[in-house]
Amino acid sequence: MTEFPPSQPGNYPPPSGDVPPPGNYPPPGGNYPPPGNYPPPPPGNYPPPPAGNYPPPPPGNYPPPPPGNYPPPPPGNYPPPPPGYGAYSGAPGNAVGQLPQEAYTSWLTRVGAYLIDFLPVLVLYGIPSMIAGTTADRECVSSSTGFECTVTPSSAGATLMFLGWLAALIFGIWNFGYRQGTTGSSIGKSVLKFKVVSESTGQPIGFGMSLVRQLAHVVDSIILGIGYLFPLWDAKRQTIADKIMSTVCLPIR
Repeated sequence: MTEFPPSQPGNYPPPSGDVPPPGNYPPPGGNYPPPGNYPPPPPGNYPPPPAGNYPPPPPGNYPPPPPGNYPPPPPGNYPPPPPGYGAYSGAPGNAVGQLPQEAYTSWLTRVGAYLIDFLPVLVLYGIPSMIAGTTADRECVSSSTGFECTVTPSSAGATLMFLGWLAALIFGIWNFGYRQGTTGSSIGKSVLKFKVVSESTGQPIGFGMSLVRQLAHVVDSIILGIGYLFPLWDAKRQTIADKIMSTVCLPIR
């Protein structure tokens, strides 16, 4: 790059050409506002900017917006949130998470729910059985071994007992299969406000699996009913059937 020497001070002739002479000239014509500090524009509904692909703002630490009542966003079809947004941050693969023992339903509450659920079964099957017993034919005879009696239900009594047994079976399938499987709570559990859910999803286990869970309670009864006592000391207050089915009982809040 070529460096030129600085110009020397002195009186130089004016440049040639159509150059206006020096002096004070009036401002250019037009409605221009005078210079100065102007107040901000008044609030109002201004039209939105035209649609287009605008570049993102440069990265940096921006101050938070000033407090105030802002209008809600306009209605429209917004994309769904990313997967896992707002999900419970429990252990991986365990929607229920690691809870303290007192967060699970207590043993006494579960016993109370069982008694409430058993009451309709007792009514549906017990009352027809009692009626059938009063209408049965009794015959007592003496034998060499002593006095023996035989009880033969009448045809009407036998039919009534069968209908009572069928009604109790249908109630049990509805209560422990459909109702508990879809909502998490049988009638007794709803009264005492807790539900049965899967550990892996935190949701009710469905009709079929709820019936299988009821059948798994047979395992609880095999060793003198000890499986039913497991919630007294287990960390998750599970019976053996709960452990087989990976279910827990949680209060409804």
